Amino acid sequence: MLVVGGCRLDDLAREYGTPTLVVAEAAVRQRARDYREKLAGRWPDSRVVFASKAFPCTAVQRLMVSEGLGIDVAGGGEIVTALAAGADPATLVLHGNAKTTEEVQLAVRSGVGTVVVDNLDDVDRLEAALPPGQRQGCLVRVIPGVQASTHAAHATGHEGSKFGLSPAVAKQAIARIEASSRLRMDGLHTHVGSQILVVEELAAAVAPLAELGEYPVYDLGGGLGARYTYTDHPPSLDAYLDALIGEARRHLPAGARILVEPGRSLVAENALTVYTVTTVKPGTPTFVAVDGGMADNLEVALVGQRFEATIADRVGGGQEVSVVGRHCESGDVLSDRVPLREPRVGDLLAIPVTGAYCFTLSNNYNGARRIPVVFADAGRAGLAVRRETWEELLARDLAS
Repeated sequence: MLVVGGCRLDDLAREYGTPTLVVAEAAVRQRARDYREKLAGRWPDSRVVFASKAFPCTAVQRLMVSEGLGIDVAGGGEIVTALAAGADPATLVLHGNAKTTEEVQLAVRSGVGTVVVDNLDDVDRLEAALPPGQRQGCLVRVIPGVQASTHAAHATGHEGSKFGLSPAVAKQAIARIEASSRLRMDGLHTHVGSQILVVEELAAAVAPLAELGEYPVYDLGGGLGARYTYTDHPPSLDAYLDALIGEARRHLPAGARILVEPGRSLVAENALTVYTVTTVKPGTPTFVAVDGGMADNLEVALVGQRFEATIADRVGGGQEVSVVGRHCESGDVLSDRVPLREPRVGDLLAIPVTGAYCFTLSNNYNGARRIPVVFADAGRAGLAVRRETWEELLARDLAS
């Protein structure tokens, strides 16, 4: 029987039901420490900022805060959850290509330390929201002109990206911030994309920042990929940081502060989702259907992400099948052409590497209730997010 954090999956399934997202707490903590210590060892004046959009669960944000990480928030809801998790608002970094007036006002009112200016309208909204005597630290997001070898939906550093500003427009934003009595020009931000497996692409974003001048802070983004399948071979954390900080040493001021924003590479591999097999339909292919699907894992349908799968007490081997979900879409496929050993109704099926974006993108398709999150550590398990109730599906409906 598969074990996560010292807890058997069958015990967890009995206690919490299925589907359930199970997080190996100690593994997440160690990954956070590795990031913080290895970055500091290469560039002492630095900070790791968790890109919380990858797993915007208050318990996960609280864990990152306890390990000394800042929190990257990409909207009002993530500000609210990060503050509820105990994050120091001064360590929050607010992103967004289309921040609303409400979100900017919330950030200012909450004392968010850094706002990443993604367009000239951000400057207008910030100046209007700031009370007299209060100044807001800003980074200007620059499009580095790097075409990353990742899914088109994950690429953000290429010319024509909806995120950030071209160098020419970035200069305009910089000039406006520097001329403002309410804004403080702290530095520059860049980001190439997500699920990137080539360190040279991530490091290539550094040099374009240097062409815009010297500043106290450079946020080099995130993007390091995770190992979803047996054929994936992402760079090690050491290789990634060697390449990134090597470029920083070549191009950036020695006295600057460096920020990095890992998300997926912090959490993806340290969680799995456990399901119950509800139907085995023989044929070509054989369909193995489970009690979840695209409501709790939209990554397959959204970006074609490949996941492996296994029967929890018969790991590895077997005949190829198609693991599908219960939702009314032919695209509700969790893992196609995956080997399973004699799958049967009632089996527990585990899909690993579901720690990034699965919780984020969870939804109520076909009236599905959003699934619980369980932290497992040293043989003990605790509920971090409970399963949604039937009543909650109706909670926002107004009586006619």
